[in-house]
Amino acid sequence: MKKSLFRFSADRGGVAAVEFAIVLPVFLVLMLGILAYGIYFGATHSLAQLAADAARASVAGLSDAERQRIVAAHIASASGDYAMIDASKVVVEAGPMPGLGEHFRVVVRYDATDLPIWQLEPFLPLPGKTIERSAVVMRGGY
Repeated sequence: MKKSLFRFSADRGGVAAVEFAIVLPVFLVLMLGILAYGIYFGATHSLAQLAADAARASVAGLSDAERQRIVAAHIASASGDYAMIDASKVVVEAGPMPGLGEHFRVVVRYDATDLPIWQLEPFLPLPGKTIERSAVVMRGGY
């Protein structure tokens, strides 16, 4: 009996399969997390770039109303150029920055519920479904 127990404990034939079964789920969750956050950060970066570009475009306006029109036109024309952004879900708010009259602020919000990462929500902690980024420029000279 002791000899058969010793032979059983010395047998290493299934060790790789057991280790694979333990490591695979952790590895898959890690890879899916990297993929999901990569997609989310890509959309966030695109939105930040869109806000910065719109704020830079607003510098050409002479009044706040004209700046707002320039921002809206820039967002409408450029938001479709970004891979992770659906132009119909972009909401823009532009105007003077409260408390700082010489600054003009552009705030861009995006409803990210259509990103494919939300299928992984039961398995991964994911960020909010609304992404908001802003950019501020000075009006006129220095």
